[in-house]
Amino acid sequence: MELNLSQKQTQTLSPQMMQSMEILQMGSQELLEYIEEAVQENPVLEPEERYDRANESDQLRRKLEWLESTDPQNRYYHQQDTEEQDDRLSNYGTMEDQESSLYYYVLSQLKVLELPPEVVEAGAFLVESLNANGWLDEPLEDLAVGYGCPLALMEEALKVVQSLEPAGVGARDLSECLRLQLIRRTPVNQLAVRIVESQLDALSKSRYGLIARALKAAPEEVRAACELIRTLNPRPGTGFAAREHLTYINPDIIVVSFPDHFELLTNDYYFPHLGISGYYTRLLKESDDQQVKEYLTGKVRQAKWMVHAIEQRRSTLMSCASCILDLQEAFFRQGPGHLVPMSLADVAGHIGVHESTVSRAVKDKYIQCSMGVYPLSYFFSRGLGASAGGEETASPDAAKALLKKLIAGEDKRKPLSDQKLCELMSAQGCVLSRRTVAKYRDELHIPSTTGRKQYE
Repeated sequence: MELNLSQKQTQTLSPQMMQSMEILQMGSQELLEYIEEAVQENPVLEPEERYDRANESDQLRRKLEWLESTDPQNRYYHQQDTEEQDDRLSNYGTMEDQESSLYYYVLSQLKVLELPPEVVEAGAFLVESLNANGWLDEPLEDLAVGYGCPLALMEEALKVVQSLEPAGVGARDLSECLRLQLIRRTPVNQLAVRIVESQLDALSKSRYGLIARALKAAPEEVRAACELIRTLNPRPGTGFAAREHLTYINPDIIVVSFPDHFELLTNDYYFPHLGISGYYTRLLKESDDQQVKEYLTGKVRQAKWMVHAIEQRRSTLMSCASCILDLQEAFFRQGPGHLVPMSLADVAGHIGVHESTVSRAVKDKYIQCSMGVYPLSYFFSRGLGASAGGEETASPDAAKALLKKLIAGEDKRKPLSDQKLCELMSAQGCVLSRRTVAKYRDELHIPSTTGRKQYE
């Protein structure tokens, strides 16, 4: 047996480095929960009180006036963020507000009507039977049997429910839902009512001439009625159902637009400033108990690493956001459709970190600008290939914007085929295959040539 000595280098991650990486990839809600749990577990950590940070919050609100003057959506998010509440977690997670549910909204209207008690109770049963779209899935006969009342009573209750808001609630199919909304408008467009009652299939294919001949109406009147129908909401209950599990997003980075430059702000004033407790620091110095010293020494070291990791997260996030702002300036000035190809390696090279660090930094993080609120991952867009000169062509975002523009300007009587769209986009420097054009069109929820064609 022969013994040999050899040297080699290995890299191991310390617990502190693992903690730093975990904190870096946490979103706002997760980090806030992590901080509150750490404060409960580590007595050395001492969060600052709210009043100590009043000046900082006021300063941030003043800077956000730029955003409030440019986009109502931003004003809404900012008002949600700046509400004074006792619970730091109140802006996160789900909202269970009875006023916001479809059931309570419709039921509150039903209860104030002067109706016989049996009609009100039957109507409440129907309201409980509504699906997320605000429709009734089960036949009225089955509902009457399930409730144990005559069919005539259930029909009377249904008429009452269908007269309530939102318009279209209590419908049993698409035709009835649209008709309920049309008859609530003044004056009632009788031609539109007839179309939704008997010509929905032709309407879905834009067969205006066929509808005009079937209903013996002028083509211009049919076209106007169809445009009116397309403004209706086929799912009147979806807005209410979505609020049951609505998650509020607090952006991590805010882009404030000035006339000649942009400014980045971190939206971290919800997080308490963590410090080391002076009481336990004095106790560590003055205590003669060795066990107390060992315990407090470990807790102080743990607290310092956590404070350092949170500050490192903020610094790395700001560096990544600043680089994204520089590379995607066209988007922040002109909006969607102007993203340029950008990868994790591009950002990592600019700020001098590894790609995995950038990936962790942008995970579950959001940025707010005058265009709205976007996840940071939205700005990483691959190129569609190299042009003849070796330069990167447009990004998928720009390609989709060009595709929408071409389709919006086409002759609806002779809509452009995917192959023709492919040729027109190539002529403008956006080289794509026909299959890619079809894929982007599907992602934009734009129908094919047949679905976009409008018949005379």
